[in-house]
Amino acid sequence: MTTQHTQQTDSYLFTSESVSEGHPDKIADQISDAILDAYLAQDPQAKVAVECLITTGRLIIAGEITSHASVDAEQIARELIRTIGYHDEAIGFNCDTAIVENLLHTQSPEINSSVLDGGAGDQGIMFGYASDETPELMPMPILIAHKLMERQALLRKNGILPWLLPDAKSQVTIRYEQHKPVDIETIVISTQHKADISQQDIREQLIHHIIEPVLSQYLPDSRPEYLINPSGSFTIGGPHGDTGLTGRKIIVDTYGGSCPHGGGAFSGKDSTKVDRSAAYAARFVAKHIVAAGLAHRCTVQLSYAIGKAEPTSLYVNTYDSGTISDGAITALIHEVFDLTPNAISTLLELRKPIYLQTAAYGHFGKSQLLWEVIHPNFIEQLQTLAASHLS
Repeated sequence: MTTQHTQQTDSYLFTSESVSEGHPDKIADQISDAILDAYLAQDPQAKVAVECLITTGRLIIAGEITSHASVDAEQIARELIRTIGYHDEAIGFNCDTAIVENLLHTQSPEINSSVLDGGAGDQGIMFGYASDETPELMPMPILIAHKLMERQALLRKNGILPWLLPDAKSQVTIRYEQHKPVDIETIVISTQHKADISQQDIREQLIHHIIEPVLSQYLPDSRPEYLINPSGSFTIGGPHGDTGLTGRKIIVDTYGGSCPHGGGAFSGKDSTKVDRSAAYAARFVAKHIVAAGLAHRCTVQLSYAIGKAEPTSLYVNTYDSGTISDGAITALIHEVFDLTPNAISTLLELRKPIYLQTAAYGHFGKSQLLWEVIHPNFIEQLQTLAASHLS
């Protein structure tokens, strides 16, 4: 993420990036969440923390599990890697012949006991964010970056662009004025490809088939600069080109740098880990604040202590865009939302096997996810309480 101020103090450039499902770090995230889903499908109370490292010809799966479920983590990983598109060493990984090391073991009984009464599984700080600059209440740069990568995968898998390979990255720079997006300045796409296509053909086809259809939905009058495979040929990719690790794309996973990040990763963790569940709750709360018309944009920070259910702190920042003070909005949140781990898991149905769909192209802004759903009763409560504060 980069921010560049221009001569006008109310005008600036902001950049966010995304990566494809075939990026090595995202492969690791997806394997971690696929294994988590497999445990939750059999045992909704499973305690799971799975990490993966993937490199040339080798996958290491490690972490802690407490569950009665029986899961074949190696087979899940191989099938997922095949679905992503890595079935040949020439592409970057062979799901059938690679060595898989399964180092999963039982969770610490001390950690397990800390969550039995509904306490948080660890200490930590989590952030949620919402902005009315898009219908999804997401920052526009990260939203466009994700959509470019989703389309790259779609056109690769359906054969429209058969020369595409799984590994890819995007980057989107947008000009803001008065904190509102007004122009798309630069689009960067680097995509792995087969050797028998020229860089000029890659450029023309990516612009026509991927970039222009996405950008037509956002600021269509923009005339951005296109940087397509700016380093040149990109035939060596996937785990052979770069080692992948679970949790290394946390800014891609969230808001593209538009708000702080507490540091904890999401993938592979069940909902007792507040790194994940409280980050979803913070997004849910921030989205309701903006949807209720109480602010144009909002950051919510939550913190927890291991073994304790109630948050140790709640912080709100509306960047001077609120209709009431940030302190008043903080008080409303305390009154309207139950932010204990058990309440979050129940409201957002986090004990279900829902996580693989979050592990690529962002954990936020997807309408099918319950932390993205606006609840009219919460909106009504917030608006009623805000009106009484103003009266």
